Amino acid sequence: MRTNYSKRLTRQGLGGSPILIFSLTILFWTLFDATISYITPVIIKQNGFSTAMVGVIIGSSSVVGAIFDFLISKFLKRTDFRRIFLVMFSICFVYPLLLWQAKTLWFFIIVMGIWGIYFDLYGFGKFNFISRYIRREEHASAFGVAQVFRALGGSLAPLVAGIFVVSVVEWQMFDLAWIYLSIGFVFFIMMYFSIKKVSLPKNEDVELSQRKNLFFELHLWKRLISKLNSVLILTFYLFFIDAFFWTLAPLYAGSVNFKDFGGLLLAAYTLPQLITGWFIGGLTVKFGKKRTAYACLSIGSLILSLFFIVRDPILAILTVFVASIFISLALPTINSSYADYISDAPQVESEIEGLEDFFMNFGHIFGPLLAGILAEVFNIPIAFGIMGVIGFVIGVLLLIFGPRRIILRSRSTGV
Repeated sequence: MRTNYSKRLTRQGLGGSPILIFSLTILFWTLFDATISYITPVIIKQNGFSTAMVGVIIGSSSVVGAIFDFLISKFLKRTDFRRIFLVMFSICFVYPLLLWQAKTLWFFIIVMGIWGIYFDLYGFGKFNFISRYIRREEHASAFGVAQVFRALGGSLAPLVAGIFVVSVVEWQMFDLAWIYLSIGFVFFIMMYFSIKKVSLPKNEDVELSQRKNLFFELHLWKRLISKLNSVLILTFYLFFIDAFFWTLAPLYAGSVNFKDFGGLLLAAYTLPQLITGWFIGGLTVKFGKKRTAYACLSIGSLILSLFFIVRDPILAILTVFVASIFISLALPTINSSYADYISDAPQVESEIEGLEDFFMNFGHIFGPLLAGILAEVFNIPIAFGIMGVIGFVIGVLLLIFGPRRIILRSRSTGV
């Protein structure tokens, strides 16, 4: 369907490497977003809310995101990434002001909803850019490069934020976030004027016009869920873990008085993402993609369950780092499985991407919610330990009962 279209997507401008400037945009946008993510639970906590309410409030962002995923995908199929990112950056520039002014429960929930929207716009824009401006045979490497730059931003931001934030957030953190965002916007503007707009071919316009029926989309989602349930469950729990960490790690740093090293726990969680992607290919060839992902979740979660007995902060950082090595192997592995399914059934590419994003948002809903409740009932280390036990059980069950092969066959727009 897109063969000739993809060939027309040449390396326009930017010295023949648009993914490099795009990745730099992602790096500085991620520094902004990760800084906001780090300070958000601290801000909510310092406004008098319990740890359980911190989870409820943060989880509300992905409720909006999940709804946004399903509805807006019908309207963004023909929108160029530049418009998407312009809207995203506009929201991001205003967002810190709203977060700083938030004091009440409903104001926080509104602000979290806006957060969910701009984060989803980033996801739509990223897929739009790579699918339209990078050659098809280079898609995998382009996603890989973008992920490395995003992981780099996710590792650096907590380290810097942890120097300034222990239990109280001051206005300097918002200035820092705006600086990151402004630099990212400069790189985006460079792309905006350097890459020529690409229009959809006529046959793709026809296909998109056939996808406007809401009930037909729901039917496709139902059939895809029945076939992809095991990998969707894994996607849910991987992002559940991610949200769990971003909710409790900043509060854990304050509770054990890390002082200037408060961001180390989150850095230990994100840093392995920079290195594990380089050797995941050999593992999947030997053991298979899904089984590798399930096993990595099981091992990483088992290591996290050591939080039941770990009390020393430095040992906690080491535990998180080792566990994250395995957990970070699971995500690119399962994402490559999604790419295989899209190759099997290209007519339902947008539905597969939408389902993956939808279950990601589910993880980001229940992760903060359960994190806050467990931390309130027990304490933060015990909450991490319980998360590890649950992940271990899910990984083992998927290894035992998950299908070894999932094959999608697509006729027209069916599955």
